[in-house]
Amino acid sequence: MSYYPNATETGFAFRSSTFSGGNGENCVECAGTAGEVAVRDSKNPTGPALRYEATAFAAFVNAVATDALVPATT
Repeated sequence: MSYYPNATETGFAFRSSTFSGGNGENCVECAGTAGEVAVRDSKNPTGPALRYEATAFAAFVNAVATDALVPATT
């Protein structure tokens, strides 16, 4: 994972999910290539972004979709 203080530094063109409803609230935007995915808050397009390897991001999305996330312990 890489952190970018300004999402434009990722060099990617971000887009919202087709499920977001277009209101720009409580959504993330994604962008990427076959090898990397960047994610940012739709309410703050010039704010920070996180960039992940595509395989790691796909595993996360799959875990969310299958309710397989395990709560963090302290």
